[in-house]
Amino acid sequence: MTGFAATGLALCLAVGLESTVIYVRGTIMKKLAAEFIGTFWLVLGGCGSAVLAAGVPDVGIGFLGVSLAFGLTVLTMAYAVGGISGGHFNPAVSVGLATAGRFSWGQVGPYIVAQLAGGIVGALVLYLIASGKADFTTAAGFASNGYGEHSPGGYSMFAALITEVVLTALFILIILRVTGRSVPAGFAPIAIGLALTLIHLISIPVTNTSVNPARSTAVALFQGGWALQQLWLFWLAPIVGGVLGGVIHNALLSDD
Repeated sequence: MTGFAATGLALCLAVGLESTVIYVRGTIMKKLAAEFIGTFWLVLGGCGSAVLAAGVPDVGIGFLGVSLAFGLTVLTMAYAVGGISGGHFNPAVSVGLATAGRFSWGQVGPYIVAQLAGGIVGALVLYLIASGKADFTTAAGFASNGYGEHSPGGYSMFAALITEVVLTALFILIILRVTGRSVPAGFAPIAIGLALTLIHLISIPVTNTSVNPARSTAVALFQGGWALQQLWLFWLAPIVGGVLGGVIHNALLSDD
């Protein structure tokens, strides 16, 4: 009987372990799918508003409309899939939350891959739509981020660097605070979406607003040329800003 009991226990443990592995894999894949879809929507909705709607004569939505579109993409997807993945949709957010201890460093890499994939597919769909117009060209920028002569307002590389670092850090601070234990649940996506809207209102003239390396990479791949040459800044500055936001939060504002 002891042998049968030991065999039965071993079998139960093996089945339980296999079920746990399957569950964990399924959970991770679900999170990555949520990040893919959320970033896809952010690029299609935010960059799509800039490429397709901002410059329409007389009725174009302009800077204000583009800013609101980016905020709405994050707000809507944070409610739709934020409960699954946390609603990052941005490598700088994943790094910032990991720096603050709110997210596992082990998942940062897979999250970034999913975000990049979602953003690129979003940019591809946008390109297919935009190229349906006879005079379409990516020479206008295709909503890419830039500095110097490629800044909408002609701002320098240094101005672009400071803008992206500071605004990303503040974005991370806002995310960390509105998702903290001392804040009423359910309202965080609204604050985060409005924060991203405000960030765009401030920085579209400077860099065309990144604060998100996945968003920058996705459209730069289709614009090519100068957008890819300047892409380094729109990885470096948001990631540095994300780390600073996490560090400042833990040093000064944490609930712990």
